[in-house]
Amino acid sequence: MLETLTDPEADNVDRLVEALIRQVGERVRAARKQNAWSRRELSERSGVSPRYLAQLEAGEGNISIGLLKRVAHALGKPVEALLGEDGQLGDETAAVAALYRRADAATRARVLQILDPERHRAQKAERICLVGLRGAGKSTLGALIAKDLGLAFVELNQEIERRAGMPVGEIIALYGQEGYRDLEATALDQVIAERERAVLAVGGGIVGDEETFARVLTRFHTIWVTTSAAEHMERVRAQGDMRPMAGNPQAMIQLRQILKSREAKYRQADYRLDTSGKPVEASRAELRDLIVADKLVQSNPG
Repeated sequence: MLETLTDPEADNVDRLVEALIRQVGERVRAARKQNAWSRRELSERSGVSPRYLAQLEAGEGNISIGLLKRVAHALGKPVEALLGEDGQLGDETAAVAALYRRADAATRARVLQILDPERHRAQKAERICLVGLRGAGKSTLGALIAKDLGLAFVELNQEIERRAGMPVGEIIALYGQEGYRDLEATALDQVIAERERAVLAVGGGIVGDEETFARVLTRFHTIWVTTSAAEHMERVRAQGDMRPMAGNPQAMIQLRQILKSREAKYRQADYRLDTSGKPVEASRAELRDLIVADKLVQSNPG
């Protein structure tokens, strides 16, 4: 059974509606001026007539939800920001939300870490991931530190090869970089699902896939293992791989370019370990001290 409002109740609702219309108008006008737009420019961007906008900003007339949605979209705001009760908070929230939507996956992960650090840390469990270019010492240090802390050691490329039944070089030759990245993402998800305590070493190019690298940042305590370009090259050659230099006098220049292009991504890691000019045991001790000091795992190394 429907009930009609009494006169006092109806008057109160009318006042609330009028106040809401004025509030929306004021917020639209403030947002338009913040963008340094004329009313005609907002009209062209939103498809709402200048006359309608003038009425809206003056708090006169009742604009439809559809037209208000057009105006909000043109201003780069969700319609809730114009209708919400707390104008200042609504504007700030809308601005942050808009920036978050435009950010890449790794930046979003970093934002969530800052806003909810305890939850973010819990998601990482006792997983440690070493990132960086080949030759920095990820595999060597990863195996050693995993042994020190009683953790499993996993090389992601080995997991990819096991799943594909062929070496990484053949995977790329057969399926291309896109196929390899798909396998990389799947292997990473498997490690996350199956292991809460592990040290993982990933390929240097994992930063090239935003979504995959974002999962690394959110589900692992990440450590960027770095060294100088010269040592990167020398360590790769010491492993018996002469390809970086063979017939390629520009190899060092290319390596420096790769380092520069990926540096911003690597810097998003939680920690950085510089192995330049250090013997393996010194870097091992430094890495172990870092992990123990910040209680990234609950192990008690002897």
